[in-house]
Amino acid sequence: MAQPALAQSTRKQLKTANKFFSQENYRASIPYYEQVLAKEPNNAQALFRAGIAYMSFDKEKASDYIYKAQRLKKNVSKDVEYWLGRVDHLNYNFDEAIAHFQAYNATLKSKDTRKKELAQLIQHSKNAKVQFNSPKDIFVKNLGPTINTPYSEHSPVISGDDKLLLFTSRGENVTGAGNAEGKKGGNLASDGEYFEDIFEAKRVDDENWEKPRSLSGVLNGKGHDASIQVFDNDTKMLMYRQDENGDIFYTEKAGGDWTAPKKLNNNINSKAFESDAFITPDGLTIYFSTSKFSEEGTLDIYYATRQPGGDWGPAKTLGNAVNTVYDDDSPYLSKDGKTLYFSSRGHNTMGGYDIFKSDWDSVGNKWGRPENMGYPVNTPDDDTYYRLSPDGSYAYLSSYRIGGYGEKDIYTINYIKNAIIRGRVLSSRDSTIIPGVELVFSGTQADKTALSYRDVTKPETGDYQVNVLSGRTYQVAVSKDGKNIETQEFAVPISTNDSTVVEKDFYVNYVDTTGREFVQFQKIYFDTDKYKLRPESITELNNISSILKANPGVNISIEGHCDSRNTDEYNIVLGQNRADAAYNYLKKSGIAETRMVTVSYGERRPAAANDSPENMQLNRRVEFRVIVKEGDTAPRLNNPSAGAGTGTGAGAGTTNASSSSSSTTGTATSVPLQPGKSKAKLPDGTKVKTKVDEDSDKVKVKTKGANDEKSKTVTKDGTIDSKAKEADGSKTKVKTDND
Repeated sequence: MAQPALAQSTRKQLKTANKFFSQENYRASIPYYEQVLAKEPNNAQALFRAGIAYMSFDKEKASDYIYKAQRLKKNVSKDVEYWLGRVDHLNYNFDEAIAHFQAYNATLKSKDTRKKELAQLIQHSKNAKVQFNSPKDIFVKNLGPTINTPYSEHSPVISGDDKLLLFTSRGENVTGAGNAEGKKGGNLASDGEYFEDIFEAKRVDDENWEKPRSLSGVLNGKGHDASIQVFDNDTKMLMYRQDENGDIFYTEKAGGDWTAPKKLNNNINSKAFESDAFITPDGLTIYFSTSKFSEEGTLDIYYATRQPGGDWGPAKTLGNAVNTVYDDDSPYLSKDGKTLYFSSRGHNTMGGYDIFKSDWDSVGNKWGRPENMGYPVNTPDDDTYYRLSPDGSYAYLSSYRIGGYGEKDIYTINYIKNAIIRGRVLSSRDSTIIPGVELVFSGTQADKTALSYRDVTKPETGDYQVNVLSGRTYQVAVSKDGKNIETQEFAVPISTNDSTVVEKDFYVNYVDTTGREFVQFQKIYFDTDKYKLRPESITELNNISSILKANPGVNISIEGHCDSRNTDEYNIVLGQNRADAAYNYLKKSGIAETRMVTVSYGERRPAAANDSPENMQLNRRVEFRVIVKEGDTAPRLNNPSAGAGTGTGAGAGTTNASSSSSSTTGTATSVPLQPGKSKAKLPDGTKVKTKVDEDSDKVKVKTKGANDEKSKTVTKDGTIDSKAKEADGSKTKVKTDND
């Protein structure tokens, strides 16, 4: 018995929903359709009509519902192709929209008047596709839920000091007309929405507003009331009132409140529809929208000048350059009077109203051809009431767009500006600066036009600075001497002013050999959670001590590292203990403490991933780095252990970076060299030729690597003369005298 009762309840809800739908009271219909769908989720008619109702409130849901309705019932409505086209257009699916409109057009008879509308809708989709694929670098921002509600907010008016916003709302806090009982919420208009009221909100800061307060009082008429413009030092306001199909009024501020509105004269107002107006800063000209002179009953923009008596003279049209056979509305002029902004359903609109601008042609004494402000200022739905901020640096507009709080919302429009990016390029291995590095920032404008910015780090500081277009991600190519080091990605935040500075240091996996020591010390390693020196570590420390004693002007940094077995704080202490252990040993061996500094990086600079015992061992280490003063070149170190042997080692475990190929041939040895020639091939493919003179006082070593790198080292009477050519063609020469 429960089933028939359920069906009866659903039919009743569907009947109520359809009643509101037929009255175009879409907001009221939605809850009833949703109640039906909660019980019958595959009710095609409820889905179809709910989808149409949602088009002003939730475009994505509208698309989901209408498409699902068609899948469930292909011919859910004879107009389903039309509505699929409409909802696809609003959701930026322009090719699909055109296909649906064309399919619907094919079902109409040749003389059907709807064909004209379809041709216009198809053209809108084509226009929208062009604009959407050529976006502007503009940042559109919703004013937020303090100002915007699930209902419609529009007609933003900003005070001269940019601290007070007047706007129009149909939200639940309106008073509306005829609400004698003073209940919350006003009477409803014919579309089921609240009547419009004017509100004001004070600015808190750049991002926030105080809770708006209604200016209803004497400004409240019998129907809709809307803000238009404040002028004459914010002491007067133009406003719209739903009177005689809609007229323009003005009110003056007296004692902090507004006086009763007065209607402008009959040269401006008529029995037709007057919707919006703008008075120039000098108070001598008014631009306004009216349907009085249109045969089709659509809005056109006219202007009138103030007469000697102080009232407005006869209206004159702006002409066909601006006005179309469709609605042209919401005029607004820049401070210098040279640019006209307005909304139009004609020209090359993306759909509904779009914002256009026209520049004054002083030679032809007329307004120039209007230009669509483009995407994302404009969208496939209505975009209206474009108003510049007092300083002209940004603008307000009202818009139905995806991502809003409900119906029409108020947004700000900011042109994306440049930002200064500055910082240094440093080695990720030891944080030393790398001078002479080229950075190339590569990105694209919104329309995919390529962007490229370049700078080279300074010799003294390693600093760079570039001025880039903000609000996008750049690929930053870092190179030195024409060779790419690496490419990193860097997202630059949006800047809407010209003073934004972003600090960014780039760490790259690179060792600057032009500013480094020729002798590279071997690392020493430690047991887990220990800082006791191993026997082999003492051998290397003795070697480092000998080199430092042979080079009294050289200072070193002793850097402790750990694996990741413990906390970061613990590892910083452990790393410092390891660095101190090496420091203390060298100090005891006779190295002055003023020549050494210690630092701990803990686990923050691993040599390998901490994913195996072997890699963790590589991370439990101390590294030694020669300190090079800023601006100086690396010293050529005297190597006390390089004698009559091969001449290529730097002592037990320490290698000579100036002849890397030959440095791998071995370490110093006490075994006498035998006169003659020999050849060898190392595991990495390097070929080594050695020639020892008869009396063993001269040794020549030649190497050739797999990548055609070459070296030649001659050792005689304690002197080393070495030349090397790397695979990239760079050359190095080293000559030392160890006597």
